[in-house]
Order: sequence, then C-alpha cells, then structure tokens
Amino acid sequence: MLSSPLPTINALKQPTSDAWVEQAIANLDIILLDHSHCERKAAGVALNFMFRYPSNTKMIRELTAIAREELEHFELVNQWLERRHIPLAPLSAPPYGASLKAQVRKKEPEQFLDNLLVTGLIEARSHERLGLLAANCPEPELAKFYRGLMASEARHFGTYWVLADTYFEREKVMQRLDELAIAESEILATLHPEPRIHS
Repeated sequence: MLSSPLPTINALKQPTSDAWVEQAIANLDIILLDHSHCERKAAGVALNFMFRYPSNTKMIRELTAIAREELEHFELVNQWLERRHIPLAPLSAPPYGASLKAQVRKKEPEQFLDNLLVTGLIEARSHERLGLLAANCPEPELAKFYRGLMASEARHFGTYWVLADTYFEREKVMQRLDELAIAESEILATLHPEPRIHS
C-alpha cells in the first residue's frame, strides 16, 4: 500500500487514487515538466484576478504575494528540469482545468466567487499530490523538494478561501465550495492516461 503524507485539506471530497501515484512515480520527468507549467499558470491566475478586479485592495495585496511565490516555484522547478536535462516544452493539458472552469457561473458576482473557490480547490489538490509525491518518490532529494512546497500550496488554498469569505457571506461560500468540491472529485474519478499533476 502506498504511504500517505500529512493530512489533506478537508475541502477535498475524495483522496487521490493509488493509481495516480503509481503513474506519477513511473513518469517523474513528465510530472516535473507539467509541474513547471502548473506553477506558471498559477502565477498567471493570480495576475488575472488583479487585472479583472483591480479595486479589491485586500485581494490585490494577497495575490501579489502569491504571484511572486508561484514564479519563485516556477524557477525552482525549472532548475530541476535543467539538472535532469529535460527541455522546456509544451504539454497537452489534462481535462481537469477546463472541466473545473466549466463549473464557473457566467454572471458576476457569482463568477468572482466561483473563480476564487475553483482556484483554491486546485491549490488544495496540489497540496495533496505534492505530499503524495514526497511520500512515495524513490529519489530522496526530489522527495524533499516536493515536501518543501506543500505548506505554500496549503497557504494558497487558505488565501483564496479567506478572500471568498471576505467578499461573500460565509453560508454562500460554504455551500458553493461543497458543490464545486464534489465536481472536482468527479473530474478526477477517472485517471487521465497521460501523467500530469492534475491527471
């Protein structure tokens, strides 16, 4: 049985399957390349919030810090790619992101709430999966690297949740988070054939 790391964020409805862990560990180079793409996209998401909602002062302050940290992680993952002689290259995206995006309502302010919560759920799942990689990676130095990133993923989830709780009523936030978390788990119920962080 594959080992499980620290407790996961309780917003997630279902844990990641052993099949994903086995797939990821067997394809660490591809996982690292995809991880690079994920960090770059995460920085872009934070910046997009700032461009779309420029008058939300608390959000701007919080997401400036997140964007900076995501870019730092992007650079760290790219250093691993260089060490392993893996060239930066495009990768086809798994259906995870687009399927979650399809859950976002089109009208404001509901769109703002859904985007905050979807982004938070992605961070929560990243926290869980980096923890699984840390616990199961056969390369001690790479496992240590993954373990070192876990706390920031959990913190990012917390930031997006707190922002949602700041701008919306708690009851609405919790109800919508529950609905989106169910959808998130359903999207991951079938393992994507190509190894990805969110496959």
